[in-house]
Amino acid sequence: MTGTIAGPLNPLRDGLARMIMTKVAGPDPRAERNRVHNTPGPRWFEPDRPIRRVHGDASMFAGGLRALLLQSLHPLAMAAVSAHSGYRGDPWGRLRRTSYYLAITTYGAIPDAEEAIARVQGVHERVRGTSPDGVKYRASDPHLLKWVHVAEVDSFLAAHQRYGVKPLNASEQDLYVEDAALVARKMGVVDPPTTVAELRQQLDEYRPELRGTTEARQAARFMLVHPPVPWAARPAYGVLTAAAVGLLPWWTRWPLRLPYLPLAEATVVRAAGEGLTRTIRWALASPILGNIEA
Repeated sequence: MTGTIAGPLNPLRDGLARMIMTKVAGPDPRAERNRVHNTPGPRWFEPDRPIRRVHGDASMFAGGLRALLLQSLHPLAMAAVSAHSGYRGDPWGRLRRTSYYLAITTYGAIPDAEEAIARVQGVHERVRGTSPDGVKYRASDPHLLKWVHVAEVDSFLAAHQRYGVKPLNASEQDLYVEDAALVARKMGVVDPPTTVAELRQQLDEYRPELRGTTEARQAARFMLVHPPVPWAARPAYGVLTAAAVGLLPWWTRWPLRLPYLPLAEATVVRAAGEGLTRTIRWALASPILGNIEA
């Protein structure tokens, strides 16, 4: 597709690429991308592994939003985020840190990936407190770590299967869950799922613990209704949020006070989400981001 775009559209693509990547990777996205992909050394995942296909696709934008919404339903995880993450005061900083972690553990040299994991673990050790209903929590709790992991993997996979340029077949989906488990174990997750069946089972096992707290609904409203997004980008962001919500299981909607419109989600929302994801994918193919040689 990108090879057929005429010169007059290249500035548009370059501008979109800069806008997206400065939010995701900071003021010098080309240098950051080069550091992740071109630093010499062995990687955890070979180029043909499913995790590299999933985490490198534009569908991750919808998957990431879905993951945040789903994760917020665990009251202890949400209490930790609300009290310690600063997501309201520095949402783009949090996005950049999360994006870097995913990129470096998926594509980066092993020493850099291990350093990133150690840094996050250090932060987790300091995040502890008491939820509004009086329950103590700590971010390093393996049970909470597993919930965050399960919600992320389920969300990234769901988004890729709906909006990815090349959805995974059944065996590749299992391999993706297995790939993600490698990183999860290094983070401290005990017994992470290694197949889609195990992923679904563990997600179901958490359901009795989930509920829509005031903090969760406030976070959803912040992300979906009052995001720190320029007005010019609000229509596109609205499509992205609709796509993310449309990927959520039906049972998550009422606790977060989100609509459930299966017919519209299967038609209008899906078509709009596919169009936006293609546009993001086209923009991120811009030469201004540099070549990847990993």
